[in-house]
Amino acid sequence: MDLQPVILSGGTGSRLWPVSREHYPKQLLALFSEQTLIQDTVSRLEGLDRDADDLTMRPPIVVCNEEHRFFIAEQLRQIDCPPEAIILEPQGRNTAPALTLAALAIAAQDPDTIMLVMPADHVILDQASFQTSLRHGIAQAGQGKLVTFGIEPTRAETGYGYIHKGKPIDNDPVACAIDRFVEKPDQTTAESYVASGDYLWNSGMFMMQAGVWNSAIEICAPAIYNAVQQAFANREDDRDFVRVDKTAFLASPSDSIDYAVMEKLSGDSASATFYPVVVPMSAGWSDIGIWSTLWEVSDKDAGGNVIKGDVYALDNEDCLLFSNQRHIATVGLKETIVVETADAILVADRNRSQDVKQVVDYLKSTSRAEYLTHRKVYRPWGSYESIDTGNRYQVKRITVKPGAALSLQMHHHRAEHWVIVTGTAYVTRGEEQFLVTENESTFIPLGVKHRLENRGSIPLEIIEVQSGSYLGEDDIVRFDDAYGRGDSKC
Repeated sequence: MDLQPVILSGGTGSRLWPVSREHYPKQLLALFSEQTLIQDTVSRLEGLDRDADDLTMRPPIVVCNEEHRFFIAEQLRQIDCPPEAIILEPQGRNTAPALTLAALAIAAQDPDTIMLVMPADHVILDQASFQTSLRHGIAQAGQGKLVTFGIEPTRAETGYGYIHKGKPIDNDPVACAIDRFVEKPDQTTAESYVASGDYLWNSGMFMMQAGVWNSAIEICAPAIYNAVQQAFANREDDRDFVRVDKTAFLASPSDSIDYAVMEKLSGDSASATFYPVVVPMSAGWSDIGIWSTLWEVSDKDAGGNVIKGDVYALDNEDCLLFSNQRHIATVGLKETIVVETADAILVADRNRSQDVKQVVDYLKSTSRAEYLTHRKVYRPWGSYESIDTGNRYQVKRITVKPGAALSLQMHHHRAEHWVIVTGTAYVTRGEEQFLVTENESTFIPLGVKHRLENRGSIPLEIIEVQSGSYLGEDDIVRFDDAYGRGDSKC
């Protein structure tokens, strides 16, 4: 029996702004541990198949946004877990189309393979309990059932959907049929759910055989299945990535796994062919969707404060204080969020964490860049950081990893001056190729093809001064690129 982790890494994490940005969302961030959320998602499966002779754990399949592909590949490389595939969504269409892409890829090899479907941005505190629940799920999924995992509630939470448990499943001490899914309740209703003991939080984690999912969604949501099947059939391999047909994929309706399939088959609609079940889980689960949730699950000081980074806190209570770049000093705050980054600061009432999304909506509507990227932007070859910007000039710090190279490119509207700070640059400028070492500089005229390479063994750091009439990242024409990128910002 093969178990195939499927990690759904979509979304933008807008309620965790300013640390999470559209081009660098929360699953790529180390918010809770030394590892990022997506690294934690993969790592918590370690050892699941250690004592199971009939279970083989396969490398994960990740379904993600095209903008995030290099970051995800690099983060999985860092924990020595290369993925079986990274499937690129041309645009987010919610979780049902994303899962169908993975299921089609898996079923082409073996439709009986069990998929473990996990969002990339959850926190699990108790790995042993988590894996115990997974083993119950494997037993049910191996029988052709559609499994979801319901979290045993610890409070009357109004921010989560709920699952009402049905009758117990024969020969399983914990699994139950699903009576119905319930939308996010008001406070009074949530309290009644918790008091009854019959309701679980909807975790968004699932388990089923790839072939069973494909059959179920073909019946329950044929428009999704047909569009995604066509998109996958017309896919192209792009280096380490699977790029599906954009036009076909965008024809798919946007819907979640719950709405598209699970709810339609639960309760009185359950059949012998497609039987949804829920496995209760009590493993310190949390969906880190807003800052207040991160405060709840994190370690706190004697005053109930969660503090990270260069922070001096005097007489604060129940606050979350995050410094990423500069020193923060706070005095006498209560139930307050303060989050600092290089280009933005958030100060908010902790009890209004949901409203942070309105800040992001404002930034989008006014075409501010702070919703999209950080001041430091990561690329597959390294990173660049904007240091200063003015009328017709911009100054950047660029770091190129050993052995990496930028694309052979040209700009229509700007010239560039490069000053080497550390390392040695191998420069292509027009028909010339030459070395530039520390404390030396070179000039790239407007309209000239050029490339920057680091052929050394240490990072190459340069200061780049751009000058011209337009300095946007989209003023680039690529002629040759090791990472398969066209004329785009990524």
